[in-house]
Amino acid sequence: MKSVINDVPVAAAVAPLFANDPVALGRAEGEFLPAALEGEIRRIYGRSPLYGRRFPLHAEPLRWGGYHGIPALSKREIVERGHEAFFEDYRVIERGLRERKFEYESTSGTTAGPMTVIMEDGWWNEQTRRAYRAHPLLAPFADRPHRKCVLAPVGCSSNLCPYEDHPFPHRYFDGTVYLNLSSDPFVFPEAEWDRIVTELQAVKPDIIEGEPIYLSLLARAAKRRRVSVPGVKVVILTYGKASLQHSRRIAEVFPAPQVDLYGSTEAGYIFVGEAFRDDSRVIDENAFVELAPYRGVENVFQIFVTTRGREAMPLLRYHTGDIVRRCEKGHRLLGREGGLHFRGSDGAIVSPTEIDAAIPADFECWHYSLVQTGGARWDFHYVADGHAPAGLEEAIAAALGDGARVNAFKRRTITPAASGKFALLKPLVK
Repeated sequence: MKSVINDVPVAAAVAPLFANDPVALGRAEGEFLPAALEGEIRRIYGRSPLYGRRFPLHAEPLRWGGYHGIPALSKREIVERGHEAFFEDYRVIERGLRERKFEYESTSGTTAGPMTVIMEDGWWNEQTRRAYRAHPLLAPFADRPHRKCVLAPVGCSSNLCPYEDHPFPHRYFDGTVYLNLSSDPFVFPEAEWDRIVTELQAVKPDIIEGEPIYLSLLARAAKRRRVSVPGVKVVILTYGKASLQHSRRIAEVFPAPQVDLYGSTEAGYIFVGEAFRDDSRVIDENAFVELAPYRGVENVFQIFVTTRGREAMPLLRYHTGDIVRRCEKGHRLLGREGGLHFRGSDGAIVSPTEIDAAIPADFECWHYSLVQTGGARWDFHYVADGHAPAGLEEAIAAALGDGARVNAFKRRTITPAASGKFALLKPLVK
């Protein structure tokens, strides 16, 4: 069967797979998109001139062939075009920033250069509230006052993160306190940890939220000071990829359920699930998430995100660079494409999940980073109170396959990348 897309005859296209709940996505009628998805696409076209310049849409109901014709949007393209390309008249945004109707944030530049993100006032709080409503452990806190402590990189995704050395009361916004005043928790002096732990005790939070490495080192600091924080009901792991080692060290000091909340500065929160349960689901009110087959591996996909209800800088088919595995109860976030290893012998993906599984049960560390230094050579850097047990190097090498050789090195610190982000798995760039 033939259809016409922008006056060009094409064969009928197959509908792509989406990670959303089918009810939220809506029912597709033959070749045509579900009404909810098409409505959001046309709203995005109406709000931002960027998309019409890249790929004009016809006025007829949108078919899957037309959807596939919309070019995927990359972070690199946003950086190269500049955030101004999203707006017809940027003077409106400048005025809105002065009048506080709009806000701006800058991403860390993990996969491209630093990106400026414009967001309408209140958008971050609202999409966070929707994310909370999407998970039973967070839903009780979505619409009622609660206390929360956040420990994450200073340049994190919330526009409230501190950029100056404000005293404690001035970092307390609507029940949330931002604990750290500088990045790289490995170089925090003991006096800084004293301050952070004291503030944590003073707030008595219902929720502790943070980047997993930061929270792991916070657990170490609290443990060394023999400090407990009763009343913590949920720990949110976000901003970065958590390892099972991080999760266990955090749970030993803060014994509360852990939620994995995945998102980005530019797209907002996208997936939420209980940590290490392989049950992450799309936050349907925040985004449509398209799943594209990845390297022919069964049930493994790269994701393309279309934001919902966004006014400033809406994203359409945005290629985040993240890879997910579809599981029985939901999805597992494997990590960034550049942070995955592929075994040459069978093409299998090796992610931090496989490395966690290979680490012997009697090994405990606060953080690790597995770095490829040659074709078959890998260095396992770890920060721990004790030394690596016998068999650790061999177990990790077996997971990597292809005759890998692993050497373990105990470190006092592990340095983050220039972006401020930490990586659990660092294959050579190919």
